[in-house]
Amino acid sequence: MILIALGANLPGRFGSPQAMLEAALQRLPGLGVFPLACSPWYETAPVPVSDQPNYVNGVALVDSIHDAEGTLRVLHAVEDDFGRVRSERNAARVLDLDLIDFHGEVREAAPSLPHPRMHERAFVLVPLHDVAPDWRHPVLGEEVSRLIAALPPEQTIRRIGD
Repeated sequence: MILIALGANLPGRFGSPQAMLEAALQRLPGLGVFPLACSPWYETAPVPVSDQPNYVNGVALVDSIHDAEGTLRVLHAVEDDFGRVRSERNAARVLDLDLIDFHGEVREAAPSLPHPRMHERAFVLVPLHDVAPDWRHPVLGEEVSRLIAALPPEQTIRRIGD
């Protein structure tokens, strides 16, 4: 199972943050990363809390012809092509694609797997539950539903369209 998290809180050349995420998903198959399922989109407050705009987030279950490093290179290439500028950590962005899990691999070297802060983020765990409700954290061994239950209440998340 390969999982990627998608997020954006600035418009870009394809339109709104949600349109940017949808366009990114459409770009991936041409680069050897094939979306199999995607969660609904969620509106989330920035983490850590800041005055930047809210994010649109989701998680996609994908297949890839690449190994973990190659898959991450594809994600970064799409971010760059869509106009992502890497300035400071947690800055507003037109597109953020994170490799969350790659077949349960555990590694500290780049890319760190599973993503090191994913278990602390509602914007990852809630949509992840939509596409992989039986997923377990490869290091912690916890079910995604238990990780969600342990999240701090100040992390606001709202499904778009509800």
